Amino acid sequence: MLYRDYRDVPAEAVGEGITIRWVIGKPQGAPHFAMRVIEFAPGAIFPPHQHPYEHEIFVLEGEGVAEGPEGEVPMRPGVALYIPPNEPHGYRNTGPGPLRFICVIPHPEESSTSG
Repeated sequence: MLYRDYRDVPAEAVGEGITIRWVIGKPQGAPHFAMRVIEFAPGAIFPPHQHPYEHEIFVLEGEGVAEGPEGEVPMRPGVALYIPPNEPHGYRNTGPGPLRFICVIPHPEESSTSG
C-alpha cells in the first residue's frame, strides 16, 4: 500500500495559474492509471482541448465550470465528471478561491496507442 500526502508532491505549472501534481502513477507502481491533483487559481482558464483518452474528475474544492460539446456544467465540491476520449473540454475557475480536483487518466503513453 502506498500512503502519501498530495501536498508533498511537487506542483508543476501547466498554464497561467494552473498546477498539476502527479500523485500516483507508474513510478509509484500503478500499472494502468495516473491520479493527478489539479489546482486553478481564481480566474484561471484552461481552454478547450482534447486527448485520445478518458478523464475521470472529482471536485474537492472551489467553484468553476467545465466546458464540453453541450455547453458548460458547474464544478463544485462533490461533483464527478466523466470526459470520454477525444471529446473537447476545458475548465475555468469562477470562484473567489482555488478550484481543486482529482483527475484520473490512463497512463498517457499507453492510451495514445489505443486511440
